[in-house]
Amino acid sequence: MTMVKLHKLTTRAFGAEPGMPDVARLSEWIAEHRGTTADITTYQLFQSFAPQLSAGIGHPCAGGMFCADRIRSSFLGVDCGCVTGEIAVNPEAIIEDAAGIVVQKRNSWCALPAPHVLGLIDNYYHDDEEWSDALARAYVSVMRAMRDIGIAGHVLICDKTEPMEIAALARQNVFFFQPDADRNGFESLLEHQRQIAVRPKQMHIVFDLMNEYDLRKIIIVDADAGAITHALLHLDPDQVSVGGYCLDESGEYWKNLVETAVYTR
Repeated sequence: MTMVKLHKLTTRAFGAEPGMPDVARLSEWIAEHRGTTADITTYQLFQSFAPQLSAGIGHPCAGGMFCADRIRSSFLGVDCGCVTGEIAVNPEAIIEDAAGIVVQKRNSWCALPAPHVLGLIDNYYHDDEEWSDALARAYVSVMRAMRDIGIAGHVLICDKTEPMEIAALARQNVFFFQPDADRNGFESLLEHQRQIAVRPKQMHIVFDLMNEYDLRKIIIVDADAGAITHALLHLDPDQVSVGGYCLDESGEYWKNLVETAVYTR
């Protein structure tokens, strides 16, 4: 009789979106962290990250879309959401954010909104390509400043795929994540990424594209047993991971994800 063994899959986070704290809780937290930069963003960074560590996520990732205000405020040449001059970066607050992540776990990743999500209005460059290049250069500066402190890489969360920014920024330590991509979105991502994050309901699209693109790994977001079994029909276990992007406040999300990241063989 053949023994069926339970095997674990790698787990990976793509950030989280913790809710806004009430005033009393935020004030208490800031008081506890007196002597460091402590504000709503640092509070949310901590809340996005700590539950992943306690759950044992293999590749944790602090941050999320909520980091948009931090990035906008770090840009010089931007006034009230409008670009009025050459964009430069003041990385001071970003470096402190990175240090706060690294002190919890070195070589973790950080999720940021993709450049287009910032919603900046160009009143200076007046040329789409020049504006896109300038914004991409600013993001490179932001990410380099964080990596210099000990951040391993970045997830850029996008609500749509922008080919110019993906071409400019996608690399080994920068991963574009579109939570609800359609076929066109996956095609744009696979032009520049050899791995892709996909929800169970989208897996048929990705597997249909395997003959057209060099797909080496999928990360199933919010996987269930059926999705894992389906993926292992197409790929080897070392090409399949389970990913998460937490949008709820239950506190059990990451623990449940780790428990789900298994298969039998």
